[in-house]
Amino acid sequence: MHIVMVGAGAHGHINPNLPVIAELVARGHRVHYAIPAPFAELVASSGATPLRHTSVLPDETRDEAWPDDPVVGMQLFLDEGRHVTPQLEAALEHDRPDVFLADIGGYAARVLGRRWGVPCVQLSPAMVAWEGFEHDTGMAGLLGTPEGAAFRADFADWLAAEGVDLAPETFMGIPDSSIVLIPRLLQPHAEKVDPDRYTFVGPCLDAREHQGDWDDDVDVLVSLGSAYTADPAFWRTVAEAFAGRRTVLAIGRRIDPAELGELPDGVTAHAWIPQLAVLRRTSLFVTHAGMGGCSEGLATATPMIAIPQAVDQFGNAEQLEAAGVGVTVDRDAVTVGALRAAAASLDTDAVRARCREAADELAAAGGARRAADLVEQVRS
Repeated sequence: MHIVMVGAGAHGHINPNLPVIAELVARGHRVHYAIPAPFAELVASSGATPLRHTSVLPDETRDEAWPDDPVVGMQLFLDEGRHVTPQLEAALEHDRPDVFLADIGGYAARVLGRRWGVPCVQLSPAMVAWEGFEHDTGMAGLLGTPEGAAFRADFADWLAAEGVDLAPETFMGIPDSSIVLIPRLLQPHAEKVDPDRYTFVGPCLDAREHQGDWDDDVDVLVSLGSAYTADPAFWRTVAEAFAGRRTVLAIGRRIDPAELGELPDGVTAHAWIPQLAVLRRTSLFVTHAGMGGCSEGLATATPMIAIPQAVDQFGNAEQLEAAGVGVTVDRDAVTVGALRAAAASLDTDAVRARCREAADELAAAGGARRAADLVEQVRS
């Protein structure tokens, strides 16, 4: 098949689907990946052919920030759809795909798919809609504000101009079909998700040999991702909490290790680690509960202390607790005693058994191979 993936220019939107793209390429399909030019090399690493276009989204490769205001963020993706659709229409007019794949922000794929009669399958790197999600998430109220109503009217005008007979809420939130690249365990109200529309294949955690391996057993891994690391007091606290244990601090590159002072016996600090490889040899994971870290912790059956910092991390932490594989410590409540108590509460046979069950459930979901199977079942 000729497959065209329409992505969004952000690492968190691209990285989750690259193993799926690589699997489709390995099966002999001709895959184009529509993406802003700064990310062309990244998507080419999957074997797909980059289809470069200009973009109005913030350029993460230049450290341009995304807005905090949700309506402003939604408007950015609408503006991107309006900007990208004519570029892809011109590029693909004489080489139309058999199937469109689309990121949750890849609006051009759904517009052109409807215009050309080409099926469009979403690859979702985040939680998906459930029955009643508009009210549960506050989306209905948000679109009822003056700013939200103006955004909705603008979106409706664009859809009408493109000949798409869908309400903006449906276009944004309810795809024709979706392959969900997160663990079902992290999906809020999973029992209310439409199984005929959404298929959970879980995170596509490729082998990542290029990141290197890790040779030593670890008692505790502490990582806050890349954005929340510049807090020497936090690192000194966790170092003291796990002193004497084989503890790895993934402190990132935004902090000078010298700011941490002398570390206790057994504790080491690293600007970067091959996290998945380390987790395979780790007994306890202290994480900010980002989707990527939670997925890796689940896949490796590692109990987690969640210290959420922002956005979806609070919901992820709640899901980990509800599943019996983690506990939450609020960022303002991080003390030596709180961390040690949280660690002790996870050091039980029951927690370890539930972590193994969760890892088995994740493996059974199928990952990239299952996702590619589903794409191959789609025909115009």
